[in-house]
Amino acid sequence: MQSSSFARRAALLLAALSLPTTAFADALVDNVNGITLDQNGKVVRFTGVLISPDGKVVKLLAEDEKRPVKLDWRADEHGKVLLPGFIDAHGHVMELGFRALELDLSAAKSLEEAKARIAAYAAANPDKKWIIGGGWNQEVWGLGRFPTAADLDAVVSDRPVWLSRADGHASWGNSAALKAAGISAKSVSPPGGRIEKTGLQPNGVFVDAAQALVEKVVPQPLPKDRDFAFLKAQDILLSYGITATADMGTGMDDWLAYRRVGDAGNLRVRIMSYAMGVDTAIRIGGAGPTPWLYGDKLRMGGVKLYADGALGSRGAWLKKPYSDAPGQSGAGFLSDDVLRNYMSRAALDHYQVAVHAIGDRANAEVLDAIDDMVDTYKGDRRWRIEHAQIVDPVDLPRFGKNGIVASMQPTHQTSDRTMAEARLGPDRLSGAYAWGSMLKNGATLAFGSDYPVEKPDPFAGWAAAFTRQDADGQPYGGWRPEERVTREQAWWAFTGAAAYAGFAEDKFGRLGVGQGADFIIVDRDPLLASPSELRATRVEQTWVGGRKVWVRP
Repeated sequence: MQSSSFARRAALLLAALSLPTTAFADALVDNVNGITLDQNGKVVRFTGVLISPDGKVVKLLAEDEKRPVKLDWRADEHGKVLLPGFIDAHGHVMELGFRALELDLSAAKSLEEAKARIAAYAAANPDKKWIIGGGWNQEVWGLGRFPTAADLDAVVSDRPVWLSRADGHASWGNSAALKAAGISAKSVSPPGGRIEKTGLQPNGVFVDAAQALVEKVVPQPLPKDRDFAFLKAQDILLSYGITATADMGTGMDDWLAYRRVGDAGNLRVRIMSYAMGVDTAIRIGGAGPTPWLYGDKLRMGGVKLYADGALGSRGAWLKKPYSDAPGQSGAGFLSDDVLRNYMSRAALDHYQVAVHAIGDRANAEVLDAIDDMVDTYKGDRRWRIEHAQIVDPVDLPRFGKNGIVASMQPTHQTSDRTMAEARLGPDRLSGAYAWGSMLKNGATLAFGSDYPVEKPDPFAGWAAAFTRQDADGQPYGGWRPEERVTREQAWWAFTGAAAYAGFAEDKFGRLGVGQGADFIIVDRDPLLASPSELRATRVEQTWVGGRKVWVRP
């Protein structure tokens, strides 16, 4: 990535350093319409939060309870709604920041609109040697095919262009990018990847592991670029009311950025980090997970592994071929033995294991591996399966065994449903996005957004989870409505269960005695709002550890 302008960097840094804060003290946030869930999922209402000097909840106060006389400070919220901060159980922090600072195609509704945005960005940034960005989705465009290098060449041909798909599992380059990487008709698809070709000639799209063939020559961001990208991502997350997040696939450079920001006293969101692979985890944590750092703001506690790719790029590993591509079934990224070896290496040093699995074959592979390992690695392991999107119904009961956490993303269902129908056909959807079945079978259900694939908007995810409908209320009655969860179950999956999924339930996730005072002030009661009203909820303030860290401008 090329360096951003000094003015933009300065503005971001000043924004990060000038956020209103409140010193730790004996304090009371009072006159609120407070709502939280207790450990049993019961709704608790209160009107005040007493906070300790170290930013923990001392007591939730009812309306008729006497307030302490001696306080270091008191905030009167004038009857506004106060909720526990949301936790995104699956996101990509640095990618969110870079997406916001680079060329973003996520709002493009057609190839022509994407090309217009690319042309405008290139014209506005003549000094950039590479045009880098992402967010494109050929399914949204109704293209019926992947875009090609020729499509890009028509708008930018004087320098390389490299754009990641919305899900990060494919990238699109122009001819200049392919030339810079030495890609030719002789280039061979690597294991776990696919070079899209027209005849024998690569046509510009590289799926999963094949992306590395070009990425090896893409300019890498400088440390200061990473720091500013993180500050941007943090601001976005806090604006949506997210006070903690799992970072799935933390690289060494990412971790160093988090440490630099933490050392400078500017780490405000809580990060549950999962290293990109076992080697990265060991380089950072050594013989086991790191301790919580910066006042419970940062910890690397797990390892992220990949069993397959994504449905949109037909990289998800299926038991049967795709309905709309009979010659393809996706691919497993790791053989059974290699997957077990990586999981074993991580579990041996008590790193939590989180495995990306989208297709039914990939999910079965991970479930088999867990079955084989539980007798060796005993205790509370909380094996995580990330996404668990397409599951063979015969495998659904297996999620309720061995303490498995199903880490899922409600807005994927609303975005993907028509694509899933095309990819799989109607007879293979009974185990798709099966949130209700996960809970019925006894799995822990943790919700997130997979940002920047989707917006990190917990209210959109919350509404999707109990309606199975998109923002337009489609389809009527909900898509496969038997898999809906209740409003309260969905809320818990975005708060307490998401904290539990990261071994953080003793730190945060709900508003209770001893928990971090992480909460948000919003403009409506989410338990009384219609689905459309819930989606329209605005966050007005975000507090983490008893400190006000974000205020809506």
